[in-house]
Amino acid sequence: MSEAYDIVARVISQKGTCASEHKVGDEVLFTRDSVQGRICLSALYSMLPKVYAMRYGAHFAWLEDQSVATHACPDGYNPVIFELRRVKSS
Repeated sequence: MSEAYDIVARVISQKGTCASEHKVGDEVLFTRDSVQGRICLSALYSMLPKVYAMRYGAHFAWLEDQSVATHACPDGYNPVIFELRRVKSS
């Protein structure tokens, strides 16, 4: 696949006290050359492999919809769950 996509990471669940104050509905946009929005470095670091894979059309056998995946922040005591969505590059 030669087409690259933008990825929107949206918080869909947050429990406990997130040190970065992420709230349900917060969004971060990953484009070809930028990250737009505020995201905690731990969540960012842990999700980047999936973001890059989705940007370039990776196929995940366990996903029904290849355009939507979830990603959990690594803080197990104060979990934040992100939905990663593939969108056409602008």
